[in-house]
Amino acid sequence: MGYYILFYETVPNYVEKRQPFRADHLQHAENAKENGILKLAGAFANPANGAAFIFNCEDAETIEEFAEADPYVQNGIIRKWYIREWSVVIE
Repeated sequence: MGYYILFYETVPNYVEKRQPFRADHLQHAENAKENGILKLAGAFANPANGAAFIFNCEDAETIEEFAEADPYVQNGIIRKWYIREWSVVIE
């Protein structure tokens, strides 16, 4: 198991544009939390231009699958996403 951070970069005015997909996006994240792989998630504020998700799972492929299935990604609310392995020294 290892820690990874999934970063989202959003389209302009995403707070308004996300509304039709928000419930499905939140359910998607909640499902990952219930499966035990998603530990924390949240949007950036001031400016609201992205988000980060912290995962603890076997490999980055799991997170790629999460991102590709996310309604925000599928509907163009996320303009770019990427994953970074995170070396946690204090847990």
